[in-house]
Amino acid sequence: MLYQTIVIVTLVVLFLAAAIKILNEYERGVIFRLGRVIRAKGPGLIILIPLIDKMVKVSLRLVAMDVDPQDIITRDNVSVKVNAVIYFRVIDPTKAIIEVENYSYAMSQLAQTTLRSVCGQAELDDLLSGREKLNAELQEILDTHTDPWGIKVATVELKHIDLPQEMQRAMARQAEAERERRAKIISAEGERQAADRLAEAAAIIDQNPVALQLRYLQTVNEMATESNSTTIFPIPIDLFRPLLRKSERGGDA
Repeated sequence: MLYQTIVIVTLVVLFLAAAIKILNEYERGVIFRLGRVIRAKGPGLIILIPLIDKMVKVSLRLVAMDVDPQDIITRDNVSVKVNAVIYFRVIDPTKAIIEVENYSYAMSQLAQTTLRSVCGQAELDDLLSGREKLNAELQEILDTHTDPWGIKVATVELKHIDLPQEMQRAMARQAEAERERRAKIISAEGERQAADRLAEAAAIIDQNPVALQLRYLQTVNEMATESNSTTIFPIPIDLFRPLLRKSERGGDA
């Protein structure tokens, strides 16, 4: 009698262990009954019929998937390596199980081929400066292809673009040449503005000769403030003109 009781209790425990399942808040269980999908259940307590029902768990949390670096030749024939990260989540657990064998693996392969295709149609400058546009294009393509799988692609981000050493050196030389060109243009523009100001100052002094004398005095004042051993004092020639006129008159007499 005791042995039979133990057997019955054991069978009941095994039955309950096989029949009762608990799913977390972020999990859903796709129920198969005799091979046919009933529906997705959860979260919480799930009761199954042993030997008849089978449950496959699916997580609804956001998944971050790294895309391995891909060798890409851009439209302007530059060889680069590009990798990315994809953020997606399952929104329909039933489709994610019955429409694709392994949705994570399928997503990884689809992302690699799409990354090569989209980046291969872009030029190097677009890869370096137009990442937002490429990210949006990748996200739209992947989301369209994975919608029948019950998967929503939230974001796609290009992580790193690995350029060959020769291309990096060429770009560095190009950037340096561009900086030198801008420096020469700025210097030439400064010289032109200075020449314009000097021309305006010369025109003003030509109309008012006294301004030149005032400039002489200002220069002397500036030189006096410096600790120089020799000071050159400019004397206007107009100071000697009365003496020259007197000497000329005396010679005529």
